[in-house]
This record gives sequence, structure tokens and C-alpha cells, in this order.
Amino acid sequence: MEKSLVILKPDCMEKRVMGKVVTRLERAGLNIVDCKVMHLDKKMLSEHYAHLVHFPFFPEIEDFMGSRPVIAMIIEGNNAVSRIRTLLGPTDSQQALPGTIRGDFGTDKMLNIAHASDSKEAAEAEIQRFFGKK
Repeated sequence: MEKSLVILKPDCMEKRVMGKVVTRLERAGLNIVDCKVMHLDKKMLSEHYAHLVHFPFFPEIEDFMGSRPVIAMIIEGNNAVSRIRTLLGPTDSQQALPGTIRGDFGTDKMLNIAHASDSKEAAEAEIQRFFGKK
């Protein structure tokens, strides 16, 4: 069984579609093995988005992701990383097809409902970052 990190972002919380997102993940046969509501501080955001901190748009990401609590989940299932990313659709919600989570609920590249790990290696690092050693 493979694990992945999924974060339901502030826009997901504001639109009150977290239940719909979780239902889609569960209907796909994926299981939530840990979950918590958390507020992401600047330190956590700088670590999580280390690959973006040097870009001029990073403060906008930091403001958005820190604007309200999010739900962080460890999701488990066969090929969880790729299956979750398929369910979500492309990062840019404007390019996501209807029927995908981002296509149905997202707005754009930042307001795209959820973060999901993009590889097994990233999943391991992100799960440790958000949940500690498991």
C-alpha cells in the first residue's frame, strides 16, 4: 500500500466542499489513515514550498495558505500518489476537466482545492513534515 499527503487548501475550506473531496477519494477506494486540522505557519510554508520561496509570487502563496486552517491527510491505497493526482486533475484548475476535483471546484493555479504529493519520495518527506515519523 502506498501513502500520499493531501492538504485540503483554504479555498476548499471556504467553499465548504471538503466532504465532497473526501467522498471522491473514498469512493475511489482510497483510505484516510491519519487526518488533522492545522494552521500553516510561515516556517511550515517555507519548508513545504522551499522550491518556490525565491520567486516573487511566494508571499501570495504564503498569505493564501496561511489564511485559514487546512486539513492535512495521509491517504493510503494501491498506487495512491498517481490515483489521487488523476482524481484531482491538473494543478491549474482552468485546465482541469469537469469530473476532476479541480475541474469541478477549483478556480485557477493557486485556488485549486487541494495539494497532493507528486511522487512516492515527496509523499514520504511531506508526511514526515506534517505528521512526524510514522
